[in-house]
Amino acid sequence: MSEHDISVVVCVYTEDRWEDILAAVSSVGAQSLPALETLLVVDHNAALLERLTREYKETDGVRVLANAGPRGLSAGRNTGIAAARGGIIAFLDDDAVAERDWLRYFASGYDDPLVMAVGGRTMPIWASGRRPAWFPEEFDWVVGCTYRGLPPGRVQVRNVLGGNASFRRTAFDAAGGFATGIGRDGDKRPLGCEETELCIRLTRARPDAILLIDDRAVIHHRVPEAREHFAYFRTRAYAEGLSKALVARSVGADKGLESERRYTTRVLPAGVARGLRDAVLARPGGAGRAGAIVAGVLTAAGGYALGSIRARRGGATFSVVEIEVAPPPAADDEEAAA
Repeated sequence: MSEHDISVVVCVYTEDRWEDILAAVSSVGAQSLPALETLLVVDHNAALLERLTREYKETDGVRVLANAGPRGLSAGRNTGIAAARGGIIAFLDDDAVAERDWLRYFASGYDDPLVMAVGGRTMPIWASGRRPAWFPEEFDWVVGCTYRGLPPGRVQVRNVLGGNASFRRTAFDAAGGFATGIGRDGDKRPLGCEETELCIRLTRARPDAILLIDDRAVIHHRVPEAREHFAYFRTRAYAEGLSKALVARSVGADKGLESERRYTTRVLPAGVARGLRDAVLARPGGAGRAGAIVAGVLTAAGGYALGSIRARRGGATFSVVEIEVAPPPAADDEEAAA
Protein backbone atom coordinates (compact mmCIF):
# COMPACT_ATOMS: atom_id res chain seq x y z
CA MET A 1 0.00 0.00 0.00
CA SER A 2 1.54 3.32 -1.11
CA GLU A 3 1.67 6.45 1.02
CA HIS A 4 -0.05 8.11 -1.96
CA ASP A 5 -3.06 5.78 -1.67
CA ILE A 6 -6.12 7.94 -1.07
CA SER A 7 -9.07 7.24 1.20
CA VAL A 8 -12.08 9.43 0.43
CA VAL A 9 -14.39 10.38 3.31
CA VAL A 10 -17.96 11.51 2.60
CA CYS A 11 -19.92 12.59 5.69
CA VAL A 12 -23.70 12.24 5.39
CA TYR A 13 -26.58 13.01 7.72
CA THR A 14 -29.96 13.06 5.95
CA GLU A 15 -31.93 10.85 3.57
CA ASP A 16 -33.11 14.05 1.86
CA ARG A 17 -29.78 14.00 0.02
CA TRP A 18 -30.03 10.36 -1.06
CA GLU A 19 -29.55 10.98 -4.77
CA ASP A 20 -26.75 13.44 -4.08
CA ILE A 21 -24.95 10.88 -1.90
CA LEU A 22 -25.17 8.25 -4.63
CA ALA A 23 -23.84 10.76 -7.17
CA ALA A 24 -20.93 11.72 -4.88
CA VAL A 25 -19.90 8.09 -4.39
CA SER A 26 -20.27 7.41 -8.11
CA SER A 27 -17.97 10.34 -8.94
CA VAL A 28 -15.30 8.91 -6.64
CA GLY A 29 -15.65 5.53 -8.34
CA ALA A 30 -15.08 7.15 -11.75
CA GLN A 31 -11.74 8.79 -10.87
CA SER A 32 -8.83 8.49 -13.29
CA LEU A 33 -6.67 7.76 -10.24
CA PRO A 34 -8.71 5.19 -8.30
CA ALA A 35 -9.30 5.77 -4.61
CA LEU A 36 -8.14 3.08 -2.21
CA GLU A 37 -11.58 3.23 -0.56
CA THR A 38 -14.61 5.43 -0.01
CA LEU A 39 -15.84 5.83 3.55
CA LEU A 40 -19.43 6.97 4.09
CA VAL A 41 -19.77 8.28 7.64
CA VAL A 42 -23.37 8.58 8.81
CA ASP A 43 -24.10 11.21 11.45
CA HIS A 44 -26.45 9.66 14.02
CA ASN A 45 -29.16 8.61 11.59
CA ALA A 46 -29.99 4.93 12.03
CA ALA A 47 -32.36 4.76 9.05
CA LEU A 48 -29.79 6.28 6.69
CA LEU A 49 -27.05 4.04 8.08
CA GLU A 50 -29.12 0.94 7.41
CA ARG A 51 -30.18 2.10 3.95
CA LEU A 52 -26.63 2.92 2.85
CA THR A 53 -25.30 -0.34 4.28
CA ARG A 54 -27.80 -2.22 2.12
CA GLU A 55 -27.05 -0.05 -0.92
CA TYR A 56 -23.30 -0.68 -0.85
CA LYS A 57 -23.23 -4.18 0.59
CA GLU A 58 -21.98 -5.64 -2.69
CA THR A 59 -19.78 -2.69 -3.70
CA ASP A 60 -16.04 -3.21 -3.37
CA GLY A 61 -14.12 -0.34 -1.87
CA VAL A 62 -17.07 1.37 -0.16
CA ARG A 63 -17.49 1.18 3.61
CA VAL A 64 -20.40 2.59 5.58
CA LEU A 65 -19.65 3.73 9.14
CA ALA A 66 -21.55 5.35 11.99
CA ASN A 67 -20.17 8.60 13.41
CA ALA A 68 -18.36 7.43 16.54
CA GLY A 69 -18.31 10.87 18.15
CA PRO A 70 -20.80 13.61 19.01
CA ARG A 71 -23.24 14.81 16.37
CA GLY A 72 -21.70 17.08 13.77
CA LEU A 73 -19.45 17.25 10.73
CA SER A 74 -16.16 17.47 12.63
CA ALA A 75 -16.74 14.24 14.56
CA GLY A 76 -17.89 12.55 11.35
CA ARG A 77 -14.66 13.50 9.64
CA ASN A 78 -12.65 12.32 12.64
CA THR A 79 -14.42 8.96 12.47
CA GLY A 80 -13.45 8.67 8.81
CA ILE A 81 -9.85 9.63 9.54
CA ALA A 82 -9.55 6.97 12.25
CA ALA A 83 -10.96 4.26 9.98
CA ALA A 84 -9.12 5.25 6.78
CA ARG A 85 -6.22 3.16 5.53
CA GLY A 86 -4.75 5.54 2.95
CA GLY A 87 -1.67 7.67 3.39
CA ILE A 88 -3.77 10.57 2.08
CA ILE A 89 -7.31 11.29 3.26
CA ALA A 90 -9.60 13.34 1.02
CA PHE A 91 -12.95 14.87 1.92
CA LEU A 92 -15.89 15.36 -0.43
CA ASP A 93 -19.20 16.99 0.46
CA ASP A 94 -22.24 14.72 0.28
CA ASP A 95 -23.98 17.09 -2.16
CA ALA A 96 -21.05 17.43 -4.57
CA VAL A 97 -19.56 15.49 -7.46
CA ALA A 98 -15.86 15.39 -8.33
CA GLU A 99 -14.44 15.76 -11.80
CA ARG A 100 -12.58 12.75 -13.17
CA ASP A 101 -9.04 13.96 -12.38
CA TRP A 102 -9.85 15.32 -8.90
CA LEU A 103 -7.78 12.75 -7.00
CA ARG A 104 -4.99 12.77 -9.59
CA TYR A 105 -4.37 16.48 -9.01
CA PHE A 106 -4.53 15.99 -5.25
CA ALA A 107 -1.97 13.17 -5.40
CA SER A 108 0.45 15.16 -7.57
CA GLY A 109 0.67 17.83 -4.89
CA TYR A 110 2.17 15.36 -2.43
CA ASP A 111 5.29 14.73 -4.50
CA ASP A 112 6.85 17.33 -2.19
CA PRO A 113 7.21 15.65 1.23
CA LEU A 114 6.60 18.96 3.01
CA VAL A 115 3.09 19.28 1.57
CA MET A 116 0.60 18.35 4.29
CA ALA A 117 -2.67 19.37 2.62
CA VAL A 118 -4.03 20.00 -0.87
CA GLY A 119 -7.40 21.59 -1.56
CA GLY A 120 -9.25 22.21 -4.80
CA ARG A 121 -11.78 24.44 -6.55
CA THR A 122 -15.49 24.10 -5.76
CA MET A 123 -17.99 25.32 -8.34
CA PRO A 124 -21.66 26.04 -7.53
CA ILE A 125 -24.59 24.25 -9.17
CA TRP A 126 -27.47 26.66 -8.59
CA ALA A 127 -30.86 25.04 -8.05
CA SER A 128 -32.49 27.75 -10.18
CA GLY A 129 -30.06 27.02 -13.01
CA ARG A 130 -28.13 30.27 -12.76
CA ARG A 131 -26.45 32.52 -10.21
CA PRO A 132 -28.87 35.02 -8.63
CA ALA A 133 -28.10 38.42 -10.16
CA TRP A 134 -27.52 40.00 -6.73
CA PHE A 135 -25.19 37.26 -5.42
CA PRO A 136 -21.52 38.42 -5.48
CA GLU A 137 -18.85 35.90 -6.47
CA GLU A 138 -16.72 37.28 -3.64
CA PHE A 139 -19.18 35.61 -1.22
CA ASP A 140 -19.41 32.18 -2.84
CA TRP A 141 -17.95 30.78 0.40
CA VAL A 142 -21.45 31.38 1.81
CA VAL A 143 -22.64 28.40 -0.26
CA GLY A 144 -19.50 26.32 0.29
CA CYS A 145 -17.76 27.23 -2.97
CA THR A 146 -14.51 28.83 -4.10
CA TYR A 147 -14.87 32.60 -3.99
CA ARG A 148 -13.50 35.37 -6.15
CA GLY A 149 -10.25 36.68 -4.75
CA LEU A 150 -8.41 33.40 -4.28
CA PRO A 151 -5.27 33.26 -6.45
CA PRO A 152 -5.43 30.93 -9.49
CA GLY A 153 -3.30 27.86 -10.19
CA ARG A 154 -1.52 25.78 -7.57
CA VAL A 155 -0.69 28.15 -4.72
CA GLN A 156 0.30 28.02 -1.08
CA VAL A 157 -2.47 29.04 1.31
CA ARG A 158 -3.14 29.41 5.03
CA ASN A 159 -5.99 26.90 4.93
CA VAL A 160 -7.89 24.64 2.58
CA LEU A 161 -11.71 24.49 2.41
CA GLY A 162 -13.11 21.37 4.05
CA GLY A 163 -15.63 20.15 1.46
CA ASN A 164 -12.92 19.75 -1.19
CA ALA A 165 -9.67 18.97 0.57
CA SER A 166 -7.09 16.32 1.32
CA PHE A 167 -4.48 15.81 4.04
CA ARG A 168 -1.58 13.49 4.67
CA ARG A 169 -2.41 11.07 7.43
CA THR A 170 0.70 12.34 9.25
CA ALA A 171 -0.93 15.79 9.42
CA PHE A 172 -3.47 14.38 11.87
CA ASP A 173 -0.72 12.59 13.79
CA ALA A 174 0.96 15.97 14.27
CA ALA A 175 -2.06 18.19 14.94
CA GLY A 176 -4.97 15.96 15.96
CA GLY A 177 -8.34 15.92 14.25
CA PHE A 178 -11.04 18.45 13.46
CA ALA A 179 -12.23 20.41 16.49
CA THR A 180 -15.70 19.50 17.72
CA GLY A 181 -18.07 22.23 18.82
CA ILE A 182 -17.07 24.66 16.08
CA GLY A 183 -18.35 23.32 12.75
CA ARG A 184 -21.65 22.25 11.24
CA ASP A 185 -24.24 20.14 13.02
CA GLY A 186 -26.85 18.97 10.53
CA ASP A 187 -29.39 21.69 9.77
CA LYS A 188 -28.58 23.91 12.76
CA ARG A 189 -26.99 27.33 12.38
CA PRO A 190 -24.43 27.01 9.54
CA LEU A 191 -21.22 27.51 11.49
CA GLY A 192 -17.87 26.74 9.91
CA CYS A 193 -14.13 27.43 10.12
CA GLU A 194 -13.21 24.03 11.55
CA GLU A 195 -10.82 23.45 8.64
CA THR A 196 -9.27 26.90 9.17
CA GLU A 197 -8.61 26.13 12.82
CA LEU A 198 -7.14 22.72 11.95
CA CYS A 199 -4.84 24.15 9.28
CA ILE A 200 -3.51 26.85 11.61
CA ARG A 201 -2.97 24.24 14.33
CA LEU A 202 -1.18 22.04 11.80
CA THR A 203 1.26 24.72 10.70
CA ARG A 204 2.00 25.50 14.35
CA ALA A 205 2.74 21.84 15.03
CA ARG A 206 4.71 21.56 11.78
CA PRO A 207 6.18 25.00 10.91
CA ASP A 208 7.70 23.54 7.74
CA ALA A 209 4.32 22.29 6.49
CA ILE A 210 3.08 23.48 3.09
CA LEU A 211 -0.64 23.74 2.37
CA LEU A 212 -1.79 24.12 -1.23
CA ILE A 213 -4.85 24.80 -3.31
CA ASP A 214 -4.79 23.39 -6.84
CA ASP A 215 -7.67 24.87 -8.85
CA ARG A 216 -7.53 21.95 -11.30
CA ALA A 217 -8.93 19.63 -8.59
CA VAL A 218 -12.54 20.55 -9.27
CA ILE A 219 -15.80 19.50 -7.67
CA HIS A 220 -19.31 20.75 -8.42
CA HIS A 221 -21.39 21.56 -5.36
CA ARG A 222 -25.17 21.69 -5.32
CA VAL A 223 -26.71 24.90 -3.96
CA PRO A 224 -30.33 24.28 -2.89
CA GLU A 225 -32.99 26.86 -3.62
CA ALA A 226 -33.20 27.93 0.04
CA ARG A 227 -29.57 29.09 -0.09
CA GLU A 228 -30.14 31.35 -3.08
CA HIS A 229 -31.99 33.89 -0.92
CA PHE A 230 -30.64 36.86 0.97
CA ALA A 231 -31.97 35.53 4.30
CA TYR A 232 -29.59 32.57 4.12
CA PHE A 233 -26.76 34.80 2.88
CA ARG A 234 -27.18 36.99 5.95
CA THR A 235 -27.47 34.04 8.36
CA ARG A 236 -24.37 32.36 6.97
CA ALA A 237 -22.33 35.57 7.08
CA TYR A 238 -23.33 36.10 10.71
CA ALA A 239 -22.42 32.51 11.57
CA GLU A 240 -19.03 32.95 9.89
CA GLY A 241 -18.35 35.90 12.14
CA LEU A 242 -19.23 33.83 15.22
CA SER A 243 -16.93 31.02 14.06
CA LYS A 244 -14.05 33.35 13.20
CA ALA A 245 -14.22 34.83 16.70
CA LEU A 246 -13.86 31.38 18.22
CA VAL A 247 -10.90 30.57 15.97
CA ALA A 248 -9.22 33.92 16.68
CA ARG A 249 -9.68 33.36 20.41
CA SER A 250 -7.95 29.99 20.10
CA VAL A 251 -5.08 30.71 17.71
CA GLY A 252 -4.75 34.50 18.03
CA ALA A 253 -6.12 37.23 15.80
CA ASP A 254 -2.87 37.52 13.80
CA LYS A 255 -3.20 34.02 12.36
CA GLY A 256 -6.95 33.68 12.76
CA LEU A 257 -7.67 36.76 10.63
CA GLU A 258 -4.56 36.86 8.44
CA SER A 259 -6.30 35.97 5.17
CA GLU A 260 -9.47 37.86 6.07
CA ARG A 261 -7.60 41.19 6.30
CA ARG A 262 -6.49 40.98 2.68
CA TYR A 263 -9.98 39.84 1.68
CA THR A 264 -11.74 42.76 3.38
CA THR A 265 -9.24 45.46 2.41
CA ARG A 266 -8.60 44.47 -1.22
CA VAL A 267 -11.01 41.90 -2.62
CA LEU A 268 -14.28 43.27 -1.24
CA PRO A 269 -13.71 46.95 -2.08
CA ALA A 270 -12.89 45.90 -5.63
CA GLY A 271 -16.13 43.91 -5.68
CA VAL A 272 -18.17 46.89 -4.50
CA ALA A 273 -16.56 49.11 -7.16
CA ARG A 274 -17.30 46.50 -9.82
CA GLY A 275 -20.93 46.27 -8.72
CA LEU A 276 -21.37 50.04 -8.76
CA ARG A 277 -19.77 50.25 -12.20
CA ASP A 278 -22.16 47.58 -13.47
CA ALA A 279 -25.06 49.56 -11.99
CA VAL A 280 -23.95 52.71 -13.84
CA LEU A 281 -23.73 50.68 -17.04
CA ALA A 282 -27.25 49.32 -16.38
CA ARG A 283 -26.02 45.74 -16.07
CA PRO A 284 -28.37 43.44 -14.11
CA GLY A 285 -27.70 43.06 -10.39
CA GLY A 286 -24.80 45.49 -10.10
CA ALA A 287 -26.25 47.55 -7.26
CA GLY A 288 -27.53 44.42 -5.57
CA ARG A 289 -24.08 42.82 -5.58
CA ALA A 290 -22.46 45.95 -4.19
CA GLY A 291 -25.11 46.15 -1.48
CA ALA A 292 -24.80 42.46 -0.64
CA ILE A 293 -21.04 42.79 -0.16
CA VAL A 294 -21.52 45.70 2.26
CA ALA A 295 -24.31 43.89 4.09
CA GLY A 296 -22.26 40.69 4.27
CA VAL A 297 -19.26 42.48 5.78
CA LEU A 298 -21.37 44.29 8.37
CA THR A 299 -23.26 41.13 9.31
CA ALA A 300 -20.09 39.07 9.66
CA ALA A 301 -18.54 41.85 11.74
CA GLY A 302 -21.56 41.79 14.02
CA GLY A 303 -21.23 38.04 14.45
CA TYR A 304 -17.53 38.40 15.15
CA ALA A 305 -18.14 41.05 17.81
CA LEU A 306 -20.75 38.96 19.60
CA GLY A 307 -18.66 35.80 19.23
CA SER A 308 -15.65 37.58 20.74
CA ILE A 309 -17.68 38.59 23.77
CA ARG A 310 -18.96 35.05 24.22
CA ALA A 311 -15.50 33.57 23.81
CA ARG A 312 -14.02 35.94 26.43
CA ARG A 313 -16.77 34.96 28.84
CA GLY A 314 -16.12 31.28 28.20
CA GLY A 315 -19.55 30.75 26.71
CA ALA A 316 -18.27 29.22 23.48
CA THR A 317 -15.73 26.42 23.50
CA PHE A 318 -14.48 23.64 21.29
CA SER A 319 -12.22 20.66 21.77
CA VAL A 320 -9.53 19.04 19.66
CA VAL A 321 -9.70 15.28 19.19
CA GLU A 322 -6.67 13.03 19.04
CA ILE A 323 -7.14 10.57 16.21
CA GLU A 324 -6.69 6.95 17.22
CA VAL A 325 -6.27 4.85 14.11
CA ALA A 326 -8.50 1.80 14.04
CA PRO A 327 -6.92 -1.50 12.98
CA PRO A 328 -7.63 -2.52 9.37
CA PRO A 329 -10.76 -4.67 9.16
CA ALA A 330 -10.35 -8.38 8.76
CA ALA A 331 -11.31 -9.80 5.37
CA ASP A 332 -14.69 -11.08 6.60
CA ASP A 333 -15.46 -7.78 8.34
CA GLU A 334 -14.44 -5.80 5.27
CA GLU A 335 -16.79 -7.77 3.05
CA ALA A 336 -19.65 -7.22 5.49
CA ALA A 337 -18.93 -3.48 5.81
CA ALA A 338 -18.74 -3.02 2.06
